[in-house]
Amino acid sequence: MTQPPHDEQTASSPEELREQVEHTRQELGQTVEELAAKTDVKARAQEKAAAVKEQAGQKAAELTGQVKAKAADATQLVRDKLPDPVKEKAAQAAQQVKVKAGQAGQVLQDKTPEPVREKAGQIAPVARENRTALFAAGGVILAAVLLLRRGRGKK
Repeated sequence: MTQPPHDEQTASSPEELREQVEHTRQELGQTVEELAAKTDVKARAQEKAAAVKEQAGQKAAELTGQVKAKAADATQLVRDKLPDPVKEKAAQAAQQVKVKAGQAGQVLQDKTPEPVREKAGQIAPVARENRTALFAAGGVILAAVLLLRRGRGKK
């Protein structure tokens, strides 16, 4: 048997010896777990990747805020430097566009048959929820039309 270290006292009873052995086992188990964690390269890489991803997200949010602030400043600067007659003319044009759009919408609504309006009312919420899919489908249809037109032009 080996001698106990000088700074440790020896057990005076079998029960104390068992407690010391159990304590030593626990310490050894913790040490082994710590060493195993240090050698788990995949887990450490994943932890590091998660930390980097979090930092990147924070930096992106920070930069987005800065860009928005600078854009708002630039917009305000342009507004401040625009002559009043230009501002008034732009406001009048915007109002005219709004009125014309409202009139066009009313004409369209008046001329659209009731069953079509009902169907459109049912489809509109679904379309709003699936915008990405609709845009993708529209892009595919546009590409197909362009390819067909291009193919006919070569004949």
